[in-house]
Amino acid sequence: MTPEIEEFAKRLVEFVRDASIRSNDVGLRSTAVGPVAERWKRAARDETPTEFARVVIPDIVDDTVFYLLHAIDEGGLPLTFTASNGKAVDLTTEGGSELAGWYMGSDGWRGTYSKERFVDDFSDLRSDDS
Repeated sequence: MTPEIEEFAKRLVEFVRDASIRSNDVGLRSTAVGPVAERWKRAARDETPTEFARVVIPDIVDDTVFYLLHAIDEGGLPLTFTASNGKAVDLTTEGGSELAGWYMGSDGWRGTYSKERFVDDFSDLRSDDS
């Protein structure tokens, strides 16, 4: 493994995996508040272990994807993407520090492209231009 690949691995684990685990651990605290924490508490109390897992899995996946895009947005994980037309784009520059928001936002990438379940906890909050 090259030093560059090792640096990428270290940043990926630190900025994406570890950040997501810390974030989701907060949601499991008995004192946690917010829509995700409340949904998890209800599921833990009212559902079978399998149904509880079905509730938390999409939230955890979305949180992890959020932290990946956030790391790109913040320059901690600078990446270039090559589109099917051959054009390469610097995601940090071209994304304008908005990739994570474009993913998580109402009418964002999850809602547009995902074929699997997710919960939009802020669907009732719309900007003035929506």
